[in-house]
Amino acid sequence: MPTTVDWLYRRNNCDTCAKADSYLSQHQVEIKATTDARKERQGEAAALALAKTVDVIITVKGKSYSKLDLKKDKPSKKTLLAALLGPTGNLRAPTFRKGKTLFVGFNPEGYGEVLGVA
Repeated sequence: MPTTVDWLYRRNNCDTCAKADSYLSQHQVEIKATTDARKERQGEAAALALAKTVDVIITVKGKSYSKLDLKKDKPSKKTLLAALLGPTGNLRAPTFRKGKTLFVGFNPEGYGEVLGVA
């Protein structure tokens, strides 16, 4: 049974998104829905609404990897926005949702862990 991603938020001509696309393709991950970040910007309200649909948010910025357990940790709005939004004030790309987990950024090891692929 193939691994699936419920939703992928990506931007064309983005090096990190291209790396994520390559990883997902290489591991034959099925993507149920995709949103183009250039056509449909996800601002603060959309990012917070998205956060309410998940239990865990994993973020990667450079070599920094963090995990927020929304059920246990109850992070502040400021903490959530810092994790989710980029410098433009929109949701960072790439971002994917699989079940109750939201993964922001790209990290091969983190993708493998969340997606259950080697």
